[in-house]
Amino acid sequence: MSRRSWTLLTSAFLVMVFGLVGAFVPVPYVALGPGPTHDTLGSYEGREVVRIEGTETFPTGGHLNMTTVSVTDRLSVFNALGFWMSGNHALAPRELYFPPDKTEEQVERTNTRAFRSSQTAAETAALRQLDYPTKLVAGQVLSGSPADGVIAPGDELLSARGESLSDPDSLVQALSDTEPGQTVSVEFRHEDEPPQRTEFELADHPDKPERGFLGIQPTLRPDVDFDIDIRLPDVGGPSAGLMFSLAVVDKLTPGELNGGKFVAGTGEISPTGQVGRIGGIGFKMIRAHQAGARYFLTPAGNCAAAESQAPEGLRLVKVSTLGDAVEALEDIAAGETPPGC
Repeated sequence: MSRRSWTLLTSAFLVMVFGLVGAFVPVPYVALGPGPTHDTLGSYEGREVVRIEGTETFPTGGHLNMTTVSVTDRLSVFNALGFWMSGNHALAPRELYFPPDKTEEQVERTNTRAFRSSQTAAETAALRQLDYPTKLVAGQVLSGSPADGVIAPGDELLSARGESLSDPDSLVQALSDTEPGQTVSVEFRHEDEPPQRTEFELADHPDKPERGFLGIQPTLRPDVDFDIDIRLPDVGGPSAGLMFSLAVVDKLTPGELNGGKFVAGTGEISPTGQVGRIGGIGFKMIRAHQAGARYFLTPAGNCAAAESQAPEGLRLVKVSTLGDAVEALEDIAAGETPPGC
């Protein structure tokens, strides 16, 4: 064969190899982009996203959309290049979303637990905002701790060292001046059983060795005689908490909280109503804008990044607490300008 023929044959072979590598060899990255958005006031697959039963609810209007970030895994070289060149996606190391020491099923379970915890926090924050009663319960009990095997997750915490408990800080304060080895009394209630008082010998605190450790992570739960059910399949993580809380507030109060406007947003929420920063703010704003949102509720901790990425025509509304968000929606409904980033 002539030199030219060999050159053409070699070139064709290299192109074929490159094509196979580009199409089938995976890269250690995932693609992040705008994910689905859902109206928390609406329905999904024929079922209300936020359903309240056992008490009076009121009609709502407009939209209160939660937003998500899509994570595309198992990328080839060509896939990765395509996402990178699209302008609406970014590549991130796969290990950040799928740690090598965890299976994909474990990651999915972690995300599901975070979503369920977010739902409970959203319900509690909303009911506290509306002055409904709440109770302090054991959210988690650390294995091997003094409380393990005695107090169970979900048990109501009534008092510690004779001091009444009302919120997580009250338990922290009650134990703040204790020492390892010290005996303290805790009153608690399991389900509908009578309250019981037990003496616990405190262990060493894992973070503050000089302080006594009980082994309970307290949290607030609603204490009402009606049911709130939040359900949105195939969504994980805690960042929809703020929008779920607002949907509960809207349904339990007369009038349209948002004035019938299209509002979207994001933000993790604590049972006490604090709004935490989240990831992927740019992608969430893109999807909200594409869906037709005019306002975007933005956690205060995300404002700096959001300002530089916000699509034209999407007004950012700064929120630090659920109360801030409710007041901002009331401003929008009244035709006033809410606080911006």
